[in-house]
Amino acid sequence: MAMPATQIRRGNVIVFNGDPHRVIDFHHHTPGNLRAMVQTKMRNLRTGTTVEHRFRAADTVERATLSTQELQYLYSDGHHFHFMNNQTYEMLELDEEALGDAAQWLTPNMVILAEFYEGKPIGIQLPSSLTLRVVETEPVLAGATKTAMTKPAKLENGVTVQVPAFISEGELVRVDPSEGKYLERAK
Repeated sequence: MAMPATQIRRGNVIVFNGDPHRVIDFHHHTPGNLRAMVQTKMRNLRTGTTVEHRFRAADTVERATLSTQELQYLYSDGHHFHFMNNQTYEMLELDEEALGDAAQWLTPNMVILAEFYEGKPIGIQLPSSLTLRVVETEPVLAGATKTAMTKPAKLENGVTVQVPAFISEGELVRVDPSEGKYLERAK
């Protein structure tokens, strides 16, 4: 579906040079004596590269039609990550390149949303927070609640994050997978 370039907004997915691109940032710009333009910063959803492009106000862009499916992560065989579609029970495998940084956060039986373009998966959306167990960290320090000290902690999925000094091994913590940051103790 074609739309004028002036309607581009952050989060839109458009077809640019034959590939789907997600608009990360845009700026509608009208210099004094020149024509209006839209300066965009986009991420290629197939390759992950970031591109900047200037569209004229008179240009039209093609809006990409994406479909989303709920998938359940099953296991990894070292080369591919295996998922099952919860509605059709169809098996699907994705490589680490398609998953990007999200691959390290996957745990068995996790339900994620996968985005498909022309029937092929191009990316996944993790939940906004995950609850994981701390498997390795330094012992609790005396007086750790008085200051904002942090220490590294290895989680059950192998990822290391910075946690407050009062967190000990075996505790459940909530983390934000998009930024890899500690949020709070799990209740």
